[in-house]
Amino acid sequence: MTPPTLPERVLAGNARAIARAISLIEDESPSGAELIRRIFGSTGQAYLMGVTGPPGAGKSTLVDRMIAEIRKTGQSVGVVAVDPTSPYTGGALLGDRVRMQSHAGDEGVFIRSMATRGHLGGLARATGEVALVLDASGKDVVIIETVGVGQDEVDIVRTADVSIVTIVPGAGDEVQALKAGIMEIADIFVVNKADREGADRTVSSIEAMLSLHTFGEGDWRPPIMKTEATSGRGIPELLQMIERFKQHTAPTQGSRRRARAEWRLRELLGHRFLRHVEESILKAGEFEEILERIASRELDPYSAVDGIFQRSVRT
Repeated sequence: MTPPTLPERVLAGNARAIARAISLIEDESPSGAELIRRIFGSTGQAYLMGVTGPPGAGKSTLVDRMIAEIRKTGQSVGVVAVDPTSPYTGGALLGDRVRMQSHAGDEGVFIRSMATRGHLGGLARATGEVALVLDASGKDVVIIETVGVGQDEVDIVRTADVSIVTIVPGAGDEVQALKAGIMEIADIFVVNKADREGADRTVSSIEAMLSLHTFGEGDWRPPIMKTEATSGRGIPELLQMIERFKQHTAPTQGSRRRARAEWRLRELLGHRFLRHVEESILKAGEFEEILERIASRELDPYSAVDGIFQRSVRT
């Protein structure tokens, strides 16, 4: 018998194969793209939970407690923890797996830290594909924890089935500052570290913000949950609320996933076209020359793009 291929081992849930597949995808290897093609038909079964929020909100500890609670139900869990990029190694700077070591010996849990590698929006470029690998490997739940960068962390809504925004007490002014960004994409708010002074004021601030929105009959109004991740208090109630959201959005799940597929397709097309331009259309050093001409006002950006696009059409 021939040994199983990497996609076959991923589908069988082999931890080493999953780790290897994720590395290929992070490196944007052609083998990684081929692997996604091979496993894509087996995806779409896992429920993707996105956890976002500002730095210091306790997202990693919250995720750690969520894993423990989910495992009590017998469900398997995959975690993608996105960290800032180290300026020295290019890898994940903080390594959220350090905070989740209690699950290291659990075969039902797979945790992977990823560096943003300069990608904006709170996620790494390959986060969606890594979630697909964990999905295909048989994980029932995939939790995606974003890097703590503030109001730019909106990519999570295009990746996860439910977006959980984590806030900490004493962030009244911060709630206002974040309102134009991540506060707008929450399906569930979590006021973590709720044992601290000011938790109720933070809840009131979020309620005040929500009161400015008009929710129609049957619309989901984001609830505000209070948790103490260090002790686990409030975590079971949070997971119950996630289940309620899952049931509420079940009728529209197909349209939500179609919208995410459209966003990802457009992103891939843009990324692939830019690589094609740099590798096949422009000559070596020409991109830098165009930048210099734009900077010196010899050429405007629109004319530069038109010229490159026309050349690409001719090829």
